[in-house]
Amino acid sequence: MLNKADQRKKIGVMGSASGPTLKNPDSLARAKELGREIARQNAILINGACPGLPDLAAEGAKEEGGFVFGVSPAFSMAEHIKVYDSPVANYDMILYSGMGLMERDIVNIRSADGVIIVGGGVGTLNEFTVAYEERKPVGVLTGTGGISDHIKEILAFANRKAGPDRIIYDADPVQLIRRLIEIIDRVAPPMRESEIGGVAEAKPTGSEQAEATHRESMQKRDAEKQRRAEEES
Repeated sequence: MLNKADQRKKIGVMGSASGPTLKNPDSLARAKELGREIARQNAILINGACPGLPDLAAEGAKEEGGFVFGVSPAFSMAEHIKVYDSPVANYDMILYSGMGLMERDIVNIRSADGVIIVGGGVGTLNEFTVAYEERKPVGVLTGTGGISDHIKEILAFANRKAGPDRIIYDADPVQLIRRLIEIIDRVAPPMRESEIGGVAEAKPTGSEQAEATHRESMQKRDAEKQRRAEEES
């Protein structure tokens, strides 16, 4: 049986590590409030152990006594600090994945029950598309610049739809976290990877199976002919 610690919600915060969004004091303040509210809700904050808005959220969570878990692209703490120039101060635990930035995103997303998008550029867009394809509930903190203000347009351009159980939008970080947790509580997540990637592969019909068996038999016959010819030469 799961203990209470195992049942804590895990909220991923994905957003700008650098760029013009970080020059907006309001965006910085709201990112930090995201972290505070995650901690107030007794949830675990997960991010990419990167600087910028995700780290500000981590700082806010720590101010409220929350637990923060980072998924680093680096192989080691030394690489994390010296090569990726990333923080460690606001983290209770960091996984040094050694997977690089893009592959790390998959671990980051899959570790979370729901994901928040705040600000963001191309890297955050990748995190959003992974979360969308893997059917994670997504909360978008609007008014913080970057892709967070264009998610609806991106979905429309890609001819994708998302109901209120998939993506929610709110300019208030407190309300956004509370609404996201309500969805996490109410909507069952996919159990297997095969449930998120389109249509499952169909089992072959009787005629298809017979054709495959015949093809395999012919391949074996041809291989045997080739073997004999090589022996006789």
